[in-house]
Amino acid sequence: MHVKTIIKGGWVMPMAPKGALLPHHSILIDEGKIVAILPTQDIQDCQAREVVELPDHIVLPGLVNAHTHAPMHLLRGMGADLPLMDWLQTKIWPAEGKLMSHEFCYEGSLIAGSEMIESGITCASDHYFFSEDVARGLTEAGMKCSVSGIVIGFPSAMAKTTDEYINCAQALFERFSDNPNVRVTVGPHAPYTVDDDALIKVRELAQKHNAYIHMHVDETQTEIESSLKQYGMRPIERLQNLGLLNDHFISVHTVHADNNELEFLAKAGASTVHCPCSNLKLASGFSPIAKMMTMGINVAMGTDGVASNDKVDLLGETRLAAMLGKSVCQDTTKMKVADMLYAATMGGAKALGWDDRIGSLEKGKDADIIAVDLGSIDALPVFDPASQLLYSAGREDITHVWVDGKLVVKKQQCYGIRPVSREKAQKITKTWQNRI
Repeated sequence: MHVKTIIKGGWVMPMAPKGALLPHHSILIDEGKIVAILPTQDIQDCQAREVVELPDHIVLPGLVNAHTHAPMHLLRGMGADLPLMDWLQTKIWPAEGKLMSHEFCYEGSLIAGSEMIESGITCASDHYFFSEDVARGLTEAGMKCSVSGIVIGFPSAMAKTTDEYINCAQALFERFSDNPNVRVTVGPHAPYTVDDDALIKVRELAQKHNAYIHMHVDETQTEIESSLKQYGMRPIERLQNLGLLNDHFISVHTVHADNNELEFLAKAGASTVHCPCSNLKLASGFSPIAKMMTMGINVAMGTDGVASNDKVDLLGETRLAAMLGKSVCQDTTKMKVADMLYAATMGGAKALGWDDRIGSLEKGKDADIIAVDLGSIDALPVFDPASQLLYSAGREDITHVWVDGKLVVKKQQCYGIRPVSREKAQKITKTWQNRI
């Protein structure tokens, strides 16, 4: 067999099936697709133009950031220590009013994409204005992306009325209809900024294009109280009554959903995106992720924008979510390693309807792949590679990133002067590991 690339990993974690771990396996890539995943000892007859030897690495699908606001990289750090609505109304929205433009969205997204791709994120779902420019910035950074046709209940530099926002979204579908690496969602901002008439138009546009709806929902307790006062019902019940909930609905944050609302999401087959860092920084609360997983709701991971995070580190986000989730439900058996890594990869792909191409390492799928070094002093000894990946490794340990089989990131490890060398650390820890 002749292929373009062979990646020889210490371990391969394909995410199909969930929790599978394949020691000493190799991934064969050709024409941007995964050709096969085989034990390394069985590929002696395979030839490749490029062979990448990664004996200390765990190799897995590229991470999927299911919710972010890429242009807001240019607002990083603005408005610390403010409640969500104060943060939005006194800092973020005024700044956006001054800066919003095609150039702002393109350049912010290019910076965001560069940080994301180096952090192992190979696909991001963005939710912002001037989405054509967002897509240009993210794809130039080397990523796949989903971008939103935004609908919001006040004027912006992009549009003034609901119909103008809908027309912009329609143009976005037309612009990217033939682009295999850019997809479009309809993006109503939130229940408290989009009225019923606009949500009906959102639903109709999404149905027309068989598209996904990407929306902030149940983010704060204030949102719940306002909905009860204005509509006599909670936000998710309102969305259910308006016909928006189905398996193409992406509910972002979902911090304050009650049991009844979670039942709506579960029965609809909807997905939710968990953004724990943003939720914590804005004191929004603790999303009941363990309960969602138990109910069968598809959970994906998101970073949100860096104005409320303040970095796009999905591996770190997933680590925090696992530990926080265990504490919230007071059960160490929840938020299992396999479930959390699945949420950061296949969960995101499913939420975006992209699981036919990304999210797992399988024959015929796109070769969107990352390699994480578990051989450094930070991760040793390696008793459980998947656990070490989640709880010990950081984005700085992601050394290689491929998108469509193309190597887009290769980091040179620079260890500097350290008390214990990498080699000595490996020797010491392996000695003790073998004594157990």
